Amino acid sequence: MFGFPTLALLDGLALGSFEWLEHAVETTTGWVGLAIIFAYSFLIAFALPGVSEVVLAAPLDLGLTQAERLTLIILVSAVGKAAGSVFAFHIGQEAKESGPVIRFLRRSRFDVVEWSENKTLQLARKWGYVGMALALSVPFFPDTLSIYAFAVLEEDYVKFALATFAGSVGRLLVTIFLVGSTVAFL
Repeated sequence: MFGFPTLALLDGLALGSFEWLEHAVETTTGWVGLAIIFAYSFLIAFALPGVSEVVLAAPLDLGLTQAERLTLIILVSAVGKAAGSVFAFHIGQEAKESGPVIRFLRRSRFDVVEWSENKTLQLARKWGYVGMALALSVPFFPDTLSIYAFAVLEEDYVKFALATFAGSVGRLLVTIFLVGSTVAFL
């Protein structure tokens, strides 16, 4: 009725952890699929492991041309990721105020804080929010760590959300270009 494959979603729920949501993105059709893409993109910005490019595989049947469908998917995904990044930004702001969280992360086997601070500081010092957008434009690399690293260092919610939006759009466009180039050479 709504273009929402209920059986596919139920099959996906049998999968582990958050795989069901990725499965829903890959199998849902119709306008409800855009809500699922938004939710997936929102969650991938701060909680889900994995990559956001899976939204491009959503088989949405919306009566649009391929270009219009991809444009809509990219915009909905970028808005979702920008909204999720603002949530991550808030968590990052709280974490940098929390001494115990930072001490725990510094004592972990792999010093996530030091590594992310070093790489992020290099980008932030040189390019600022443009550096963040560029870092988030790299396809097939989980961007949750980058979002949190920038969240701890930066202080402007609006610029942070705009950089995440731009990076998300860039990432999906680069992915389309890479996949299209690869298919053209086969």
